[in-house]
Amino acid sequence: MARKTRFVIRAAALASFLCVLSHIFAVFRPQQRQQVSFEAFSSSSSSLVLQNTKRFSNAEWHSRTDQTQEIRIVTTVCGGRTAESLAMMKSALIMSRPSTFIRFIVLADNKSIVFLTEAIRLWPDNILNRMSLDLRPISFPGDGHDDWKALFKLCSAERLFLPSLLKEVDSVLYMDVDTVFLSSPLHVWQHLGKMSETQMVALAPDEQDYADGWYPASANHPYHGKFGVNAGVMLMNLTKMRHFGWEKYVVRLFEQYKHRIMWGDQDLINIFFHFHPEKLYVYPCNYNYLAHHCSKTSLCKEAEQQGIYVLHGNTEAFLNDRLPALKAIYTSIKQHSFSDNLQTLLANMKDSLIKTGHTSNCGKVMNSLPKLLMDT
Repeated sequence: MARKTRFVIRAAALASFLCVLSHIFAVFRPQQRQQVSFEAFSSSSSSLVLQNTKRFSNAEWHSRTDQTQEIRIVTTVCGGRTAESLAMMKSALIMSRPSTFIRFIVLADNKSIVFLTEAIRLWPDNILNRMSLDLRPISFPGDGHDDWKALFKLCSAERLFLPSLLKEVDSVLYMDVDTVFLSSPLHVWQHLGKMSETQMVALAPDEQDYADGWYPASANHPYHGKFGVNAGVMLMNLTKMRHFGWEKYVVRLFEQYKHRIMWGDQDLINIFFHFHPEKLYVYPCNYNYLAHHCSKTSLCKEAEQQGIYVLHGNTEAFLNDRLPALKAIYTSIKQHSFSDNLQTLLANMKDSLIKTGHTSNCGKVMNSLPKLLMDT
């Protein structure tokens, strides 16, 4: 049986997506890619499934499936942040070995669905054959759709409801769109196996600074530990979360603390793990290296010693010129061609860093890149 790279668009109401579907059918024309066949069918009254299918011999198929490791990466894309999401997904594939199959699940608004479909269909077949893309519409529970959608960054609160939105999925790695992998995503994914029976989510600390860190200095609500946690790289055992009743609990916290929170869903996550610290697995700061970790002084010793596994351009650090070293790394990944190897990417990163005059704390920490890239 053939290995399938699937493009899935699920719609809550098919009628509202007719404009999207017309674009997609126009995009997926077999004559544009002769070596790949496309099949489209409706799997239910409210969904459309598009499949990109390539044939393999039986021997090649069994060899691939016996060796493949699969991980599931989820993100949300709203309000014109498609370029960042593409860079995040691209980095996951670049940093992964060919034996790693990545299932991307993207919850997005209509315009983003069209843009992502048109962009990703141009990726080379050797990349498409080791990934799948499941595009779904943004959906929030109950009557508070608009409130949840605009809680903080547009649609970011969707992560709170993944247990019910992805009922068929056991576990996922949720990534903010303004993140890039600087090593294999398996380095993060493998922490699922390190969780205890009670732990259901893994997160890294927020800014580890008593004076300037948001939570110890300014929070008007409970938070986890000494510094709080950042929700940008969130490893989630959805099965455990469903059994606990996560979503009902979080909705109650929102009703209680909605006038005291600043960072939306991340604050609610912090409040939850303040009261249930036994449910949280905390991995080191280099698994979610924030812009704040080097903006003034170096706040993540693990990054200096081991390198950065995931770089997080929070506070728009990938887009503005406040921290040139971080923007240089992001831009190098964004511009990287799938046909080039990691050595080429590393050379481009080094050149970009030199041009920034990388004497800042951020520039110095980026010197750990060679080790991580060679270990990927």
